Amino acid sequence: MQTVMLGATGLRVTPVAYGTWQFSGDWGEVGEQSAVAAISQARSAGINFFDTAQAYGFGRSERLLGAALAADLRSARDSVVIATKGGLRMDGANLIRDASPAWLREGTEASLDALGTDYIDLYQVHWPDPATPIRETAAALAELVHKGLIRHVGVSNYSAEQIAEFATVLPVETVQPPYHLFRRDAEASLLPYAAAHGIGVLAYGPLAHGLLGGAITGTTAFGPGDWRAHSPAFTGPGFARNLKVVAELGTFAARRGATTAQLAVAWVLANPAVQVAIVGARTPAHLAASLGALDLTLGQDDLAEIDQIMAQAVPVGGPTPEGMS
Repeated sequence: MQTVMLGATGLRVTPVAYGTWQFSGDWGEVGEQSAVAAISQARSAGINFFDTAQAYGFGRSERLLGAALAADLRSARDSVVIATKGGLRMDGANLIRDASPAWLREGTEASLDALGTDYIDLYQVHWPDPATPIRETAAALAELVHKGLIRHVGVSNYSAEQIAEFATVLPVETVQPPYHLFRRDAEASLLPYAAAHGIGVLAYGPLAHGLLGGAITGTTAFGPGDWRAHSPAFTGPGFARNLKVVAELGTFAARRGATTAQLAVAWVLANPAVQVAIVGARTPAHLAASLGALDLTLGQDDLAEIDQIMAQAVPVGGPTPEGMS
């Protein structure tokens, strides 16, 4: 599989990264054997970039990823790029933001142990923490880089202004924003800022949390523990309207010999500021379908027609830590 340079990190990664949020329990239960098999299939398909987080089951997704990639982590460590995230913790039943130096240090050690590796290629602050000065967060990560526990530093869900403040202490090498056809706010300032400053962009949620996957209908019932069951993005008149938009996108994709999911991923990667789309898949078949996006090139006429279709859409947000409590 082709690789791209991730910003100025020097890391060459596949333009599709395999995400592991779906193994956290936030999307319903997935058996460990199935999870390891799905991750292993991603590696066999040629993917070398894997994204996880401490908060994805607080070690569960990281352990599953480490188990699936154990052979590479032992004998061919440079062949895989592991990205994880820290800065969230549980406070009783509540998930809260905590990017304090103490918690980041503790979280890094916990992630290293769960993954079964000596260092993390890319460590990202999961969400900005209003209770911790950004400069303190940056200084703590600079210390972890100095110790060799992490190689590169990025942020997730940060604004351009927050990244600029972080960079006064430590350069931000990557940013991971939500970005998909139903959520384009990153285009206003974040993506232009990243492009201007050589910051690598890993877009998460390219399938709009399943809405663009091609399987969700008006009668879809989400299982126990799936956050979408309580999300306004998947209920009500806005959801019904967006399903019609998805159907039109499907018709457009079919004319190009592609699926809706492939179109959605290809659209994200068509933005020159974006190097990587993070795709989570529970089964090898779903992953193989998404990888077909790499064979789909969208020209300016295609993008203009997609914009016309999307003019009817209702914007779709995603969960925040507070909403996951």
